[in-house]
Amino acid sequence: MKTAASTNATHSTLALCLALQSKSMVNPTPIEQIIDRVERLLVRHEELMRTNALLTAQVQALTQERDSLKSRLSAARARVDALLARLPETNKTDTPQGST
Repeated sequence: MKTAASTNATHSTLALCLALQSKSMVNPTPIEQIIDRVERLLVRHEELMRTNALLTAQVQALTQERDSLKSRLSAARARVDALLARLPETNKTDTPQGST
């Protein structure tokens, strides 16, 4: 259970931190600028890592789909070739019926 004194101390500490932060944001020191930049770079790095993982998963899924479609195409071509082989040979000089 918090007492009134501890609550007041917490509010005072928070107020002091906010005051220091607002002062440093107006005129940040070079080290604060570097810290801020590094923190932003770390966040961006994490975002890029997540994006890369998602894109890698997409590439894998699309590669599997492509391989499956290639296999199906190959099987379909084999079936068409087999059907064409079963057709009777026709003389190329013969004209189809109804043609003049």
